[in-house]
Amino acid sequence: MTVAQTIVPIFLLILLGAAMRRWFGLRDDFWPQLDRLIYYVFFPALLFHTLSHFTLDLGAAAPMMGVAALYMGAGILLGLLAKPLFHAPSKVYAATFQAMFRFNSFVGLSIAGSLHGQTGLAAIGLLMGFMVPIANVASVLMLARHSESHWLREILLNPLILATVGGIAFSLGGLHLPAMLNTTLALLSQASLPMGLIAVGSALRLKGLHQQRGTLWYGVGVKLLLIPAIAWGLATLFGLQGVYFNIAVLMAALPVSTMAYVLATRMGGDGDTIAAQVMLSTLLAALTLPLWLFLLGF
Repeated sequence: MTVAQTIVPIFLLILLGAAMRRWFGLRDDFWPQLDRLIYYVFFPALLFHTLSHFTLDLGAAAPMMGVAALYMGAGILLGLLAKPLFHAPSKVYAATFQAMFRFNSFVGLSIAGSLHGQTGLAAIGLLMGFMVPIANVASVLMLARHSESHWLREILLNPLILATVGGIAFSLGGLHLPAMLNTTLALLSQASLPMGLIAVGSALRLKGLHQQRGTLWYGVGVKLLLIPAIAWGLATLFGLQGVYFNIAVLMAALPVSTMAYVLATRMGGDGDTIAAQVMLSTLLAALTLPLWLFLLGF
């Protein structure tokens, strides 16, 4: 029930975005401007605000972070395999490469808090702070290679990476923003999830579900089934227990992040296919996440 209460509203917001584009009569140039606003304002505010407020205990969670690094590396390698396996066009491949290792933080935070309370939130927050920069750098590097962008400039000036690094620096340095500025970022953060999901829904097309089917389903299957299985094996090998074991597997089992779509469209990748992967992985996670939670003993 907890998973359903988290997944269903997310999918309803995606459907709302699709309905808004079809029936609200907004001009076509509105949606690219919305993507730009999310990319440069809302998501960076969310990342900085979230990461800067977590207390990072690096020592206690080091084995969990090692497991996460390994299964994210496995996701990156499986993403590289998609090119020779399915021979997708460069823009499709560059956009969907992210699907194997990017995770929906909003879903993860909700479930971790429900399962383990503040301890779960602290553990998944630390893992987010560790994994988000790796995911962003890998995604930006691949998208920049297959576009006209200069990859080094895209990484150094990427607002998502800058916000992530800044948030972690604030947390580790024990720094705090002035109260009014902190409240402003909190309000922007609250808007980022619905805005991002509506943007994903606005980009959904039937052709996104029926083109490049091999690449599409490969990414969804790897993300929801294979990566969590790898994470489970690694967590067992590393001797993780309790909250650290559960959070490591939960992070691996999350659906594809909405940021993958926003990043792909901003950097010239194929938005249709990655948006379809986000939608399908979010919908199917309503089935796969309860399965993994059942196996974890919940």
